[in-house]
Amino acid sequence: MYPDIEKLKTILVQQDYVSEADSNLAAANSKDSTTYLEYLLNNDLLTVSLVGQAIAESYNLPYADLQAQPPSAEAIRLIPIKIAREARVIAIKQVENNVTIATDNPTNKNLKGAISNVLKGKVVRITYTLPDHLDESLLSYDEELETKFSEIIKSGKKVAPEIINAIIKDSGRYKASDIHFEPQHDTVYIRFRIDGSLRQAGTMSREQYETVLNRIKIESGMRIDEHYNAQDGSMQLINGSTGVDLRVSLIPTVHGEKIVMRVLRSFLHGFNLESIGLSQKNMAYIQEFSKRPYGMLIVSGPTGSGKTTTLYTALKLLNHPDVNVTTIEDPVEIRVKGVNQIEVKEHIGLTFAKGLRSIVRQDPDVILVGEIRDEETAVISVNAALTGHLLLTTFHANNASTAIPRLLNMGVEPFLVASTLNIVIAQRLVRKICEHCRISMTLDEAMTEYADNHELMRFFTAKDHVFKGKGCASCNNSGYRGRTAIFEMIVMSPELQTLIMNGTQPSAHQILEVATKNGFTSMFEDGIDKVKQGMTT
Repeated sequence: MYPDIEKLKTILVQQDYVSEADSNLAAANSKDSTTYLEYLLNNDLLTVSLVGQAIAESYNLPYADLQAQPPSAEAIRLIPIKIAREARVIAIKQVENNVTIATDNPTNKNLKGAISNVLKGKVVRITYTLPDHLDESLLSYDEELETKFSEIIKSGKKVAPEIINAIIKDSGRYKASDIHFEPQHDTVYIRFRIDGSLRQAGTMSREQYETVLNRIKIESGMRIDEHYNAQDGSMQLINGSTGVDLRVSLIPTVHGEKIVMRVLRSFLHGFNLESIGLSQKNMAYIQEFSKRPYGMLIVSGPTGSGKTTTLYTALKLLNHPDVNVTTIEDPVEIRVKGVNQIEVKEHIGLTFAKGLRSIVRQDPDVILVGEIRDEETAVISVNAALTGHLLLTTFHANNASTAIPRLLNMGVEPFLVASTLNIVIAQRLVRKICEHCRISMTLDEAMTEYADNHELMRFFTAKDHVFKGKGCASCNNSGYRGRTAIFEMIVMSPELQTLIMNGTQPSAHQILEVATKNGFTSMFEDGIDKVKQGMTT
């Protein structure tokens, strides 16, 4: 656990990790130590490793960065799972008779007694680690969900809420973006989408699922007596001082009602233009856009390609106390202080188009439209960008060059597109190689590894390095940890404006030809660059 907010302020200011002015501003925008740190991290006033170092110094202890140096499997087994979880401690290294342990709560009175019983005769060195990093390391002990369900049932507690909490907690540890409940003939599968791939997390009986299903329906505002129609809802679970927002979708299948929960990010934890995967050239384009008085930025790509994250990362450049930022979204996935956020509610008539019309009358400087779905929204958005507003939005298109013809097909006048559209971005998400187990390969080894993809290898020379993850406890032996995006970006130029306004609708191929002459880099080329940098495979 983190120290309380007042103690954190004292630690960081007295040790010159942040200025008093920045600390006070963060505290004014926070309700607890977690949101206080989030503010500092999100505004690039501090890094995660510096937070750990500062708190460790306040305890007069060394800092153990368990992400940079994960504990060995042999060391972990020195402390039994029950004691490790109760005392919030993990053994990270053993050299002969010396054992190094890490905890996020070194003032815990029970810590010394807990470890002295299991590490008898050992010389114990205590270090401090961050709570999130400790939770991830404790995953090495993790029990199967089925075991947790059995313990919950035996405990006599309220079964459905406890089972749901156990599943949500597990999904958080693995940083899952979606949770799937999939009923089959005689059982129900629970699967997590982690870094874009679905993984089996556990199973439960049909009887257990019925109680869980009803609980989820109630919590997310669905009808419990409806079993044959699709339903949508949302719910929030409070875990300590933090909440988890979930968007819930339910559909009837031949074996019962299937649920998918989308885990919504409530903040942009330390995201900036570089951390989401933008190259220096593409970052410069967005920074230039943020300085303009009006215009339009479109991010395109399929569902789940990280468009919203890119929009909000760009929005961070524009969100200042002297700027009125208003958004309309369906739903609001990322809540940001200082931004007026509106959620679409079509059942009461609050659509993107109607909401956008009202926003324009609210004296905005910057407008974010969650998605352009129809002609009416497209026309209002473009006109808003023409009349002195910066407008950011998403759009479903396969690549940057097809977004412009699609916008014209929706009935937007060519002269409006040419005069308001500044940047079109297209993106996809790719898995990042785990930094803890990343190893390099020779070109010959890579040719063997990717034998079915020799066409790719022609982009590499003997001087290039190719990497992969061999698998470790930190990445659940997958070789991957986290995701990044690959991008392509078309920036409006005089040549492109002429092409759009020449009287005949330009094709995606024509737009691409003009963009290429102006230094356009495709998503494929950006991906190859990230392979050479050792970011992905």
